[in-house]
Amino acid sequence: MRKFLPVPDSSEEPLASILRTLRLEIREPGSYLGSNLSQFNGRVYGGQVFGQAVMAAWATVADAYPQRQIHSITAAFMRPGDQQEPIAFDVEEVNDSRSFSTRRVHASQYGKTILSCRASFQELQPGVEHSSVAPDAPEPEALDSSLEFFANFDHPASKNVHTTSAIDMRHVDGPIWVKPAAKQNGHTLIWFKIREGLPEQADQLLHRAVLAYATDQFMLEPIMRMHGMFWLSPDISVATLDHAIWWHRDVDMSDWILAELDSPSAQGGRGLSVAKFFQHGVHIATMAQEGMTRSRLVK
Repeated sequence: MRKFLPVPDSSEEPLASILRTLRLEIREPGSYLGSNLSQFNGRVYGGQVFGQAVMAAWATVADAYPQRQIHSITAAFMRPGDQQEPIAFDVEEVNDSRSFSTRRVHASQYGKTILSCRASFQELQPGVEHSSVAPDAPEPEALDSSLEFFANFDHPASKNVHTTSAIDMRHVDGPIWVKPAAKQNGHTLIWFKIREGLPEQADQLLHRAVLAYATDQFMLEPIMRMHGMFWLSPDISVATLDHAIWWHRDVDMSDWILAELDSPSAQGGRGLSVAKFFQHGVHIATMAQEGMTRSRLVK
């Protein structure tokens, strides 16, 4: 019996560390153990747990239904995680029908759930097809890189992000790391991709898991932009409450993806963001995230 899930290696950091966290230890069928990435705030990064949950759910489907691909996952974040403590992932096999498999995943530390989600897998099947049209946007090469910003900005958190982040982001309307957006509205476009390409052996499941990992870094930005918030402001508190992904088509995390994000509503210290993801003009995924978005400047 394997001791770990089959995830390819990389010699490049920080990608190598991310792949190690997705290579869950197999305790027994349906039960797995995951390590954590180092974070400046000492808490587990939500996207890491999300990506690990994708891998855990897949591990209970892959042998019996190797042609089934994950097409959706809906997760609720219950508690902040402690990065010094491994995370236990327990998977419930809810249903296996002729076309679909459904799994529930509970991630826990110290006997308490930090994330709970439902994942669905489907056989490759023909059917009707249509999709949204990609928005117009400048090419990512013409925009400033988040990695270059973090490398050059003199702040402890910035240095940590430059060392640990595997995602390069390019904001069409400029970033909101250290100051509010020039225009306050709930719409923004962000190009992103993995910093170093995934290994050639990486399968589609791994690309989709890395997409889940990456997007928790910026899904709440439309809400923040609407209300003049920025990431290094001492007056804000933000955290993911729940996150849903629908994968429509294959994803290549080694190439640029364009995220079109909008926030339809915010209230009571919570905000909702909805995003469409495009690659080479094709609509590949849709996401929704609700997060805590509090500001001491808002009474």
